Amino acid sequence: MIKSHHNVGGLPKGLKFKLVEPLRELFKDEVRILAREIGVDKDFVDQHPFPGPGLAVRIVGEVDRERLDIVREADEILLSEVRRAGVYKKVWQAFAVLLPVRSVGVMGDRRTYQRVVVLRLVQSTDGMTANWYPIPHELLARISTRIVNEVRGVNRVVYDVTTKPPGTIEWE
Repeated sequence: MIKSHHNVGGLPKGLKFKLVEPLRELFKDEVRILAREIGVDKDFVDQHPFPGPGLAVRIVGEVDRERLDIVREADEILLSEVRRAGVYKKVWQAFAVLLPVRSVGVMGDRRTYQRVVVLRLVQSTDGMTANWYPIPHELLARISTRIVNEVRGVNRVVYDVTTKPPGTIEWE
């Protein structure tokens, strides 16, 4: 029943053709096996899942351009460092989440009251269960430092160590 809520709706009623979806009951791992069998490019097949609703599910609370820019920039830093470290193919998914809270910090000689970004890296086979990835501390430190130094409005980065279940992979 968990999968039944995914990828439904969006098509207009009264289509003038019959919709045939021979792969709709397959899970991501099964689709990947089939794609490899028929020769689809390996980099394309192995890319991390991206949420259907887009980046909005990675922003807890109100979604606006400023928050989208923050999560997009943090996510780009995370993924570039994960790729550079050779970790990308070891995890099912890696992404940043923006929380609807602010945190006190110190940047330069000034106190700041800015946003919090959560990093989430998980290992899974089919997306139905997942374990958080034990990211090397040096990599986590590099990602965190880059995000607080390069993403305007962020002064704190935290790491999500929740399994699925009880949590989900995405936050919203």
